[in-house]
Amino acid sequence: MDVRRRPPRPLPATADASLESERHRLLKPTGAVDGGAPPPTPKASDALPLPLYLTNGIFFTLFFSVAYYLLHRWRDKIRTHTPLHVVTLSEIAAIVSLIASFIYLLGFFGIDFVQSFISRASHDAWDVDDDASDHFIVDEDRRRGPCPAAIECPVPPIAAITSPSKMVDPARVNLPEEDEEIVKLVVSGTIPSYSLESKLGDCKRAASIRREALQRLTGKSILELPFEGFDYQAILGQCCEMPVGYVQIPVGIAGPLLLDGFEYSVPMATTEGCLIASTNRGCKAIYASGGATSMLLRDGMTRAPVVRFGTAKRAAELKFFLENPENFETLSVIFNRSSRFARLQGIHCAIAGKNLYMRFSCSTGDAMGMNMVSKGVQNVLDFLQTDFPDMDVIGISGNFCSDKKPAAVNWIEGRGKSVVCEAIIKEDVVRKVLKTTTAALVELNMLKNLAGSAVAGALGGFNAHAGNIVSALFIATGQDPAQNVESSHCITMMEAVNDGKDLHVSVTMPSIEVGTVGGGTQLPSQSACLNLLGVKGANKDSPGSNSRLLATIIAGSVLAGELSLMSAIAAGQLVNSHMKYNRSSRDVSKVAS
Repeated sequence: MDVRRRPPRPLPATADASLESERHRLLKPTGAVDGGAPPPTPKASDALPLPLYLTNGIFFTLFFSVAYYLLHRWRDKIRTHTPLHVVTLSEIAAIVSLIASFIYLLGFFGIDFVQSFISRASHDAWDVDDDASDHFIVDEDRRRGPCPAAIECPVPPIAAITSPSKMVDPARVNLPEEDEEIVKLVVSGTIPSYSLESKLGDCKRAASIRREALQRLTGKSILELPFEGFDYQAILGQCCEMPVGYVQIPVGIAGPLLLDGFEYSVPMATTEGCLIASTNRGCKAIYASGGATSMLLRDGMTRAPVVRFGTAKRAAELKFFLENPENFETLSVIFNRSSRFARLQGIHCAIAGKNLYMRFSCSTGDAMGMNMVSKGVQNVLDFLQTDFPDMDVIGISGNFCSDKKPAAVNWIEGRGKSVVCEAIIKEDVVRKVLKTTTAALVELNMLKNLAGSAVAGALGGFNAHAGNIVSALFIATGQDPAQNVESSHCITMMEAVNDGKDLHVSVTMPSIEVGTVGGGTQLPSQSACLNLLGVKGANKDSPGSNSRLLATIIAGSVLAGELSLMSAIAAGQLVNSHMKYNRSSRDVSKVAS
């Protein structure tokens, strides 16, 4: 199998010359004069007061002279039992000279790098044909396969992809003349699409050019994908790469949710009809019964690297070292250097042969904390390498964490915030608001959420639809939607109390992974939803309290959603409700055409 990368298709001589001239015409630096002689390239050695060879000779001589003098003096002191910290004026001068010459020599070896960097920076920013590595980048960017590294992925000609009958009419999008020319360079593969932001310095303009190039390359219109009204600078380097627009998701409000004596209007971003209406009904039932109560059981994000040794015995020795209480304080100091909020809580180890999995857990303030805990783990691994030089670090994450996938370790040990939330729903509220009975709810919960989930072999899925509410709140508040997988772990319990009249309902969620700073939480829309809940940003007085409050609100909302959906199923209203609220009135055949 030929796994060599294919070179880019050569352009005709006339086309190549035309593209080259257009590119330099469009992107020529301001103030450049055609035909003028280029200014001389500055050299880093120009900053030296003496010629380079003479300066080097002086500092080389100084370095070795004072080094020899200090070694000779310190040898005499050792022989005469004189303390080494007692120094004379000449020795102080020698030490200063040694340090100064060392700094110069260290910088000298970087002069050639500095000169090449300055020289390279003075070239045309768009000149992507100067060396072979840039040809490789352009070639990769022009691949049409699902992955740039796909093996034996031919590069079909552009005409084969964008047939004339399917091409988007360029006249439908009015671009400035300069942007139009850059679009042509992107379509031809001369300019990589991913480099537009860094080259243009204007994120919105880059997205606009990429969007138009995409339409011409695919022959498909994305005019209905919104573009205006979004801050593309805010997502650069942190939320989304190569943007061409944004997706609109409606946000509705459920509530008020009466939780721990406070009322919350819960924002939910979803396209599923009935979800917010159902959650709202659950909030109403909780409110009418005096509210819900929540308790935070645990707060700690985890990361579990995997390391390998030559023998299982060595892996076990490291396990015992990490789990020894006498070593915990030292490891904590090393770990906590990564952040002023990171505080190591514990290390749980597991062995598989000669491989060791170390599950670090730490508090992370108001951040969700994945990056924070990863930096702390890296600090500890570097520290351990001294006492365990035969330790081979296979990966910073060994899936014992476990992130964005269902895992028993999260269900049992917890990850992020572990929360339990409960409420007692009065008999008349069950009958009038939820339209069912306490006995029917208890029986349904046992047969559906408990026994039914066990029959299905569920892992953390002993609930009706916790993932619905968690996803809607995650999207609205800028959380990582993929972490809905473990954050939706939930067991819903129901039982009759007060002589069988009232209903005690609770949800236990051991791994809610949320934050109120970082990531998507700083985007304007998501920030507004966090502000609505009163948990926007970091809490300066009590670090971590905002993210913990958000976790309890999510658990309270799940409680409301579970209560309402289970009542609808018990009363036989589920199908009718969805037919009424979750059906589109639009003619689908006309929309498709």
